Amino acid sequence: MRDDARTKERDVKRLPIAAAALLALLFPGADRSWGQSMDDLNLQVHGYATQGFIYTTNDNWNTTNSTDGSAAWMEAVVNVTAEPQPKLRIGVQARYYLLGTYGNQIMLDWALGDYKVNEHFGFRVGKVKTPAGLLNETQDIDPAHLWILLPQSIYPVASRASILAHYGGVVYGSVPLGDSLGKMEYRAYGGQRVLSSDDAYLQPYRDEGLTLPNGITGRMFGGTLMWDTPVEGWMVGSSIDAENPTGSVVAGPYTGTFSAHPFYPYYFYSKYERNRVMFAGEYNRLSANTQIQFSGAPPTAYLTDRRAFYAMASYKISEKLSAGLYYSGSTDRQAAHTISRFQKDWALSARYDFNPFLYAKFEQHFINGTEIGFSTLDNTGGYKPNTRMTLLKIGVSF
Repeated sequence: MRDDARTKERDVKRLPIAAAALLALLFPGADRSWGQSMDDLNLQVHGYATQGFIYTTNDNWNTTNSTDGSAAWMEAVVNVTAEPQPKLRIGVQARYYLLGTYGNQIMLDWALGDYKVNEHFGFRVGKVKTPAGLLNETQDIDPAHLWILLPQSIYPVASRASILAHYGGVVYGSVPLGDSLGKMEYRAYGGQRVLSSDDAYLQPYRDEGLTLPNGITGRMFGGTLMWDTPVEGWMVGSSIDAENPTGSVVAGPYTGTFSAHPFYPYYFYSKYERNRVMFAGEYNRLSANTQIQFSGAPPTAYLTDRRAFYAMASYKISEKLSAGLYYSGSTDRQAAHTISRFQKDWALSARYDFNPFLYAKFEQHFINGTEIGFSTLDNTGGYKPNTRMTLLKIGVSF
């Protein structure tokens, strides 16, 4: 864990420097812009801070003592962006977060240089957001969402730091299809994915007494197509990934390796938003074969065939008040037939904006199953099949 923390600290310190050096090489004419005034650089600083409260009726959630009520959930985000040239944007975002025993550290969300040649082509490099799925690129912007929790079947909150971004690049653009067909937007991306040692994705291994002290990492690439249809406000999209993570694993005095055959999660999604209403839905499938190998012992295989989806709707009741609901579901068809094999979640949400800078959210969840966010280490008496979860959050933004 200490090695992992030192690695993250070095990443936070080094990546902005590396990104600046790379941009200087790519855009040598931009060096005169660094001495420009703040106005010329169009320098902007934004961020937010939130404090959450969690209460569950039965099972403890995401390493918190939520059955007794827990306020161990907070977040603070600051980003700085500048435009030294009309087509060039550089930026960095840092985040502190705590959720139970997860986090409690400052980390780098993203740090990038973005050069947009025109509407049809642009690219960004550094630690960049991964444009997979409907909501991944915006899940780091809490003030932009009605929901306290995005649907956990596809966007688990305790894995947000790992799935938000990757080290590498993204090529993007749009292609007009004519007035009768709308517009097509594309993203192509690649690089390296890094999951930290305390990521919730690895919690099932920790439940079995295994730790991955340096997390897992591996090459990844993928693409996204989004069709802005001729119907105003309606978008349809699809994404596919290719990933192949590896890492080291420890069980007591024994050390081994974690590896995965290449797997290809894919997403289909759609969104309609106009005036005061919004409807959206998404489907995701992840089929993977991972193995843990200790010296002198046969490998242990972990098969996953996880199918997840959600459907959501919201309505802006007034200028300050919004409400919505969603249904989210997930099932691992390779898992044993227990309540940890699946999860179904109804969520009712409300948000009130006191002013442009201060907001409050309320959310009630009705959860059946314990596939996501629940650990045997936090529920030593065993799981209950149904949990009611009440969430409160207050946030400030600037």
